[in-house]
Amino acid sequence: MGLIILVLGLAVFLGAHSFVSFRSARAAARDRLGGSYWVMFSIASVVGVVLIAWGYGLYRQTGWIAVWSPPEFMRHVTVALMLPSIVLVTAAYLPGHIKAWAKHPMLAGVKLWAFAHLLSNGDLGSIILFGSFLAWAIYARISVKRRDAAGEITNVQSVDHGWRNDAVAVVLGVFLYLALGHTFHPVIVGVPAFGG
Repeated sequence: MGLIILVLGLAVFLGAHSFVSFRSARAAARDRLGGSYWVMFSIASVVGVVLIAWGYGLYRQTGWIAVWSPPEFMRHVTVALMLPSIVLVTAAYLPGHIKAWAKHPMLAGVKLWAFAHLLSNGDLGSIILFGSFLAWAIYARISVKRRDAAGEITNVQSVDHGWRNDAVAVVLGVFLYLALGHTFHPVIVGVPAFGG
């Protein structure tokens, strides 16, 4: 049952986020729905996240299906890769050198997060969860690159903030990394990220 809810949540969340790459359909929906489009998008995103979390938690409690056993050291690789992943996601909101270098730091961060977790999780639910996000992030990056090549994306990444925003992204990223590892992961996910 947990896997079904997980897959449903992924379909809702990633489906809503994939829809934005269909520019003409998205434009038509925005014209037809007006401000309600963003309300519906937000609701779909929240519902998707709730279903993903509920389904994955239920799956971990009642329906664990092992596919392969990653070597123990992979946990340390995952923990190490999570820091740059979170810094990249943070940098997506802070224009600076990191954002300009990564071009699309949010997608880069999601790809790194998903890949890192695939390295240390060999069960079916985790493969579906993180594999889906990795596939979506790759698809989204290709879609953005095609729109950029076609001249549809006009916003130029400018670096006019010195290194201030980069420093903030790193400091905030480290803070979030520690908070997620010490609090969110063991309390919500039920698995200690550090040690254990």
